[in-house]
Amino acid sequence: MSNQISRLKAIGTYGQQVWLDNLSRHLIESGHLARLIAEDGVAGVTSNPAIFQQAFAKDPAYIAAKAALPADMTDPEARFEALALSDIQASCDIFRTVYDHSAGKQGYVSFEVSPHLAHDAAGTLAAAKRLWSKIDRPNVMIKIPATSAGLIAIRQATASGINVNVTLVFSQSQVEAVAHAYIAGLQDRLAAGLPVSGIRSVSSVFISRVDAKLDPQLPESLRGKVSIASAKVAYAAWQRRWGPEGSEFAALAAAGAMPQILLWASTGVKNPAYSDVLYIESLIGPNTVNTIPEAPLEAFRDHGNAAATLALDVASAQAVLDALPALKLDLNQIGEILQQEGLAQFEQAFEKLVESAR
Repeated sequence: MSNQISRLKAIGTYGQQVWLDNLSRHLIESGHLARLIAEDGVAGVTSNPAIFQQAFAKDPAYIAAKAALPADMTDPEARFEALALSDIQASCDIFRTVYDHSAGKQGYVSFEVSPHLAHDAAGTLAAAKRLWSKIDRPNVMIKIPATSAGLIAIRQATASGINVNVTLVFSQSQVEAVAHAYIAGLQDRLAAGLPVSGIRSVSSVFISRVDAKLDPQLPESLRGKVSIASAKVAYAAWQRRWGPEGSEFAALAAAGAMPQILLWASTGVKNPAYSDVLYIESLIGPNTVNTIPEAPLEAFRDHGNAAATLALDVASAQAVLDALPALKLDLNQIGEILQQEGLAQFEQAFEKLVESAR
């Protein structure tokens, strides 16, 4: 058992946080989440409508919880929030020691605004403020998608002192836009004479969906390589932007602001021909997060290999990306398509989720 546990914990020795991409009441009440923290060094949790929809469908703990809701609470979205937010608060409390011991660098739990607000900046900001206040935990992150409207809300939420997990990021242009929104929010806050030292943000870059989209259009030599190459190049750009020489962030860093770090999302493989730990082993590096579903988490515990891989072979990664234009493939354009597809999936899951909360 100790060897199995050390495989996951070893990731942390390379400066990367492992977050669990799953949440349910059973996970909390059974003590399994606490064991993942204690035994495997899991440092956070992410949730989204699809995750909660599966939890509501499979976890019998919600049957009794739904029955205990007030009889006059008839709005299905309000019923969903009443159930889910107590789970978020309980998870935040479980991770509070991790948060405190890391001086606020780890121990976060993410909860998403309604995907129906993805193109409504004002509605997103209002929801983010309401959820931030209602959850009332310093180690919660409010998830906002990186749409055009979302970017406006991200800036405003950051300026309001809210921790933001920016979701549905697929391309380098989207990573750049998200970074600008975070920096602008911090600058707004600093200009208002407010502290910037207590705010945290992650930019959630989706991995496996890029390969799943592109592989059918690629020669065999490039299949399964584009998402990893894109992440490596994005990380190299991250180091330039947020490093000590990064003039855009220097004044904010001097005021105590923390960089927005990259989070690798969607790291379970979708092609069974690939190693089940491909997107974990290939993207390990400092000042990053990998949020991992339970199946690949268990797989890595069993046979994964932790090593500093993220900053290796960046020139080769760039060469992979440079080969795409000749194939008439534009990663930024594909990123926009994938973002819209991701929003549609979350909206469908949210509809089922809300219905199941009745």
